[in-house]
Amino acid sequence: GYFHQRVAQCRYSSKDLHGAEFIDSYVFNQAEYIRFNSTVGKYVGYTEHGVYNAETWNKGSVLAQELGELERYCKHNAANEYSAILDKTG
Repeated sequence: GYFHQRVAQCRYSSKDLHGAEFIDSYVFNQAEYIRFNSTVGKYVGYTEHGVYNAETWNKGSVLAQELGELERYCKHNAANEYSAILDKTG
C-alpha cells in the first residue's frame, strides 16, 4: 500500500514567542516531498513532484493561508501548550 502523511508542527524557542515557527510537512511513503516553514515564508519542494507543487502553491491563495497559521494556530495555542508541559514537570 501507499502511505501519505501531513504533519503540522509548532516549534517554540522561548516563552515570549519571538522565535515561534510553524512547519507543515507532506510525506509520501516515508519521504518528505514538500514543506512550508514560516521562517522561510514559502513552500520548498524536495522531490520533482514537491518542487512542482511548491511553485504552484507559492503563487496562490494556499500560501496566504499558510502564512497566517503561525499567528492563528501556534501563537494562539502557545499558552495552553506551555501550561500543559510545565504542569507536568517537577
